[in-house]
Amino acid sequence: MEKTAHTSYASLDDFYREMTSKLGTDLENIFPKGLHKEIGHFNVFDIAQTLEKVKLTSEMPYNRRKYYKISLIRGRNRAEYADKIIQIKNNALLFATPKVPYHWIPEDTDQSGSFCVFTEDFFIKDKSYNTLEDLPIFQPGNIPLFEIDDELADEIEQLFRKIKKEIDSDYIFKYDLIRNYVLELIHYGQKLQLASKLSTSNDASLRVVSLFIELLERQFPIESSDQRLQLKTAKDYADRLAVHVNYLNKKLKESTGKTTTEIIAERIVQEAKILLKQTKWNVSEISYALGFEEIAHFSNFFKKKTTLAPLEFRS
Repeated sequence: MEKTAHTSYASLDDFYREMTSKLGTDLENIFPKGLHKEIGHFNVFDIAQTLEKVKLTSEMPYNRRKYYKISLIRGRNRAEYADKIIQIKNNALLFATPKVPYHWIPEDTDQSGSFCVFTEDFFIKDKSYNTLEDLPIFQPGNIPLFEIDDELADEIEQLFRKIKKEIDSDYIFKYDLIRNYVLELIHYGQKLQLASKLSTSNDASLRVVSLFIELLERQFPIESSDQRLQLKTAKDYADRLAVHVNYLNKKLKESTGKTTTEIIAERIVQEAKILLKQTKWNVSEISYALGFEEIAHFSNFFKKKTTLAPLEFRS
């Protein structure tokens, strides 16, 4: 098996393009039966079956930007989160969110397990939480990866078997049952301690820079005037990467010669230029989408970076 890094994807489009490529099948064969967009999205996969790389055969029509992922991975692997590396000798339970980038790298050919992907709107709001990020396992700043023993891995594998059985069934309420199984997986994670074997390596700086850029680019392109940047400051990015803002700034400065704030500003200006030239949105809509509270703040920011007011640039 080729030792390529697995990463979190910004959209389900990207994810399914990867899956259809690895499975060598059409989307219709891996898209869940009876799933309607109004109940969100859910799917489950066998890890061993995704290792074979085959030519891409289909497009992904289900357009959802953000999704979550829970994986039971059996085999020797390592996970890279910004400046941290977690080595896994045998079994791991991984919770991936749309907001925390990571790279997962297999370190032997004996890989097995299962994973499921789902969107926020797959879950019905509960009195104990309004969004999935209200749950401790999905809160930003955490590294939700746990090394587990064989006994617990076997228990979790049983849960995945139940999910796979239901997703292929004709039971009319199967997604209600699957939600309960996924919540059980979440509660397994919330009762575990975070994997403790963290180490840094010589390429930690490169990972911090790479994952910062990945996190920055996840916010773009702006495709709707209702869409809005969520991460606007250096501290926002540092918090998501679970590093101190000064550390992030230092590593970016060493690597690029620019501060975190400068890089963020350059990317926002780039997107502003695209929106001004390629859309008919008014300046107020563009200002809002790019995270500015006041149109005057956006206009001053844009003119400072380009020497032109937004409307002057558009014309």
